[in-house]
Amino acid sequence: MQDPEFRAPGAPADPVPLGVDRTATGHPGVDARLGRLADVDHLATDGHLEVYEDVHRGLRDTLTALDDRTGPPVPAPQREPAPSYDHRS
Repeated sequence: MQDPEFRAPGAPADPVPLGVDRTATGHPGVDARLGRLADVDHLATDGHLEVYEDVHRGLRDTLTALDDRTGPPVPAPQREPAPSYDHRS
């Protein structure tokens, strides 16, 4: 009978949480996306990419939504007229 703790040479290790602290940003949408990173603690390495891409996509969408401004457009700055060159000596 083989020891349950035995691992064949070259066999992948079980997933181990990294223990990385996540500091809250104060923005619920961003904090929820960053919280999803904890899911990789329970996945093998080949499952990380899907989570990272999902978090990246969610953060990009959240940041894009911050740029969507509601309300009237901001007026363009007024430019001074170009100097006239008709005053030649």
